[in-house]
Amino acid sequence: MNNPVIPTTVAEGLKAEQDLLASVCAGEAEFGLLFWRPTDRALVMPRRMSRLVGFDAATEALADLGWPILLRESGGEPVPQSHATVNIALVYAQPRSDNDRDRIENAYVRLCQPICDELIALGGAASVGEVEGAFCDGRFNVNLDGRKMVGTAQRWRQSQGGQRPVVLVHGALLLDNEREDMVAAVNVFNQICEQPQRVRAESHIALHEAFPAADVLEQLAGRYQRMLDEF
Repeated sequence: MNNPVIPTTVAEGLKAEQDLLASVCAGEAEFGLLFWRPTDRALVMPRRMSRLVGFDAATEALADLGWPILLRESGGEPVPQSHATVNIALVYAQPRSDNDRDRIENAYVRLCQPICDELIALGGAASVGEVEGAFCDGRFNVNLDGRKMVGTAQRWRQSQGGQRPVVLVHGALLLDNEREDMVAAVNVFNQICEQPQRVRAESHIALHEAFPAADVLEQLAGRYQRMLDEF
């Protein structure tokens, strides 16, 4: 497998994820794997945030700063997307061996563990968990040396015929350092929309800050493909 990453706009990348989810739900594919890297910039957030007081003013202000707002179907909080980011999307029908009770955690483990394994192979200290001051913080961040490197989210749908639920589990991996600009964009949005959270650049780390020559995306794609082939 050569370079698995597709260069695309943020809007088209988000659409490609939804198309992949729809394809698996329709039974056209058993599973899907997508790596994409933005050719532009955007601040991506859940659709529910469009109802916040100040949203229109924040949209205008961020567009002027070069961070247009886009809405996504999954939950969470605002996430900056740019060429510094590589996105990983796994889509699969819930294996029959999975308990419904554990399906959300299982999906995050399937996304996060291969990334942790690659970081450990590079000699880094990999962990999964919350990081104070990180944007879109969550229990299933993938962290490098105690700082957030990958944010995660997921969305479930029912397959056609209702046989098995299908998940899209997504990771946004910070490959190159654009932390200051990203954090500034999130904080502008939060301030205008009267959200209390303020995020910090030092709570994040890019892969190439710690390992400048690391080229792990092909290896990651191979890990995911082998895992999906076992379903």
